[in-house]
Amino acid sequence: MKLHLGCGERYLEGFIHVDLAQYDHIDYEMPVDNLEIFSDNSAEEIYASHVIEYFDREEIKSVLKEWNRVLKKNGVLRLAVPNFPELIKVYETSNDLSKILGPLYGKWKIDKESIYHKTVYDEKSLTIVLEQAGFRNIRNWDWKTVFKNQDYDDHSQAYFPHMDKENGIHISLNLECTK
Repeated sequence: MKLHLGCGERYLEGFIHVDLAQYDHIDYEMPVDNLEIFSDNSAEEIYASHVIEYFDREEIKSVLKEWNRVLKKNGVLRLAVPNFPELIKVYETSNDLSKILGPLYGKWKIDKESIYHKTVYDEKSLTIVLEQAGFRNIRNWDWKTVFKNQDYDDHSQAYFPHMDKENGIHISLNLECTK
């Protein structure tokens, strides 16, 4: 079993989709911080792109421990988050704060309420959080390799200028690890 947590409108073939959003492909409409409907050691992979920044630094510890519980031994957790050092480069290049407000603060409307990003990460800080949650073999992953031969695009592939994947600044920090 593979879980795509916080998938929103994006569909990944072969994954179970979990999100608060209401799209036809959502298998379980529920929060991603409590996966009690899934057994211990039941998922071979969890994918969450630009999701964990919606939890504050205290909350994310328990969220990641919950995801660890659901993963099988040697299962893979693949994350993508806004990459703070790269966002600083975008600001320094553009001298325009509006270019980084979305990735920094986010905004996702759920019914009549909006939620916002509560934190930001760089590679060192995210690595520490993952280690504290019991993950190991933490390393970068390349969306070009993971999504090879797939027509799939999400925030793991976010660039400035938008969609300039050849010459732009890649603003997503993509880390994977194992249980």
